[in-house]
Amino acid sequence: MPSPRRKTLRCLLAPLAALALACAGAPARAPAAQVPPGAIDPEATGFEYPLPVSYFELDSQRQPLRMAYVDAPAAAPNGRTVLLLHGKNFHAGTWADTIAALNRAGFRVIAPDQIGFGKSSKPERYQFSFVQLAANTRALLASLGIARTAVVGHSMGGMLAVRYALEYPDATERLLLVNPIGLEDYAAFLPPRTVDQWYAQELKQTPDSVREYQRKAYYDGAWRPEYEAHTRLLAGWTLHPGWPRIAWDSALTYDMIVTQPVVHELERLAVPTRLVIGLRDRTAIGRPLAPAGVRESMGDYTRLGKAAQRRIPGADLVELPGIGHVPQVEAFPAFEKALLDFLR
Repeated sequence: MPSPRRKTLRCLLAPLAALALACAGAPARAPAAQVPPGAIDPEATGFEYPLPVSYFELDSQRQPLRMAYVDAPAAAPNGRTVLLLHGKNFHAGTWADTIAALNRAGFRVIAPDQIGFGKSSKPERYQFSFVQLAANTRALLASLGIARTAVVGHSMGGMLAVRYALEYPDATERLLLVNPIGLEDYAAFLPPRTVDQWYAQELKQTPDSVREYQRKAYYDGAWRPEYEAHTRLLAGWTLHPGWPRIAWDSALTYDMIVTQPVVHELERLAVPTRLVIGLRDRTAIGRPLAPAGVRESMGDYTRLGKAAQRRIPGADLVELPGIGHVPQVEAFPAFEKALLDFLR
């Protein structure tokens, strides 16, 4: 008969042995993904903007989200506010020079990162639409007590600005479109494409491919070292283990751009509008997918700007020869003049 001491020892050791067997049979935990140098996380927490960033908490599509934004007041305010809407491969921080110029002229500036972009939330499930992004932006402004603004939209932000002005004409003082994409109906040129196909394309992105796309499309092959700063966030994202989540949101926004054209509604705009067009721009969403003989004519801003001006009631057009997709970077003095002359 075992002694009480041995019996107690067996009782203590039995659970430890069972635990050891369980651990031995359990699969090894996968090592944490290594983050390479230069990688930037999905919400860009380690990536600094030139100006302070605030966050607007909102519920959208049955989930809590955070919308990052820059709120830059003027030292000598004129009582007016300008809303800046970034492009697809841009963020609120890329407006820094424009914000400074507007502040000097007395304007308060609000520059949000749209959901899925910049420092804002990157939801895994979201129905992206220009109507939704416009509603999110209007909710942000309402939370700040801002009833009416001038609206400036660049690239994809130009499409959003058109939608915003159509949805909220009473909240839109005037509208300035800077090399907006969507001045042609991409779906008319491109074969049907699923979100999964856009996603597979985005997953292949690298820092080099980001830079090369912008060099060819935005700057028509003329690259300068100062343009590098505007590729840093997107290039850094492609290196991060969280890139698939960002790439998925990017695929959804490609689908939004192609399937939700605004060009057919330009005649409905009822606010004072100016187009600022760099004539060397050749940006066209999905150009490589278009049939031969069509792709060469896409993204011709020497034609698109004039056509848009004819369709928008009372619009005026400022053309910038020798300038590409990003006038506010490539030719800031000319852009600043076109901007402030229109707003004053």
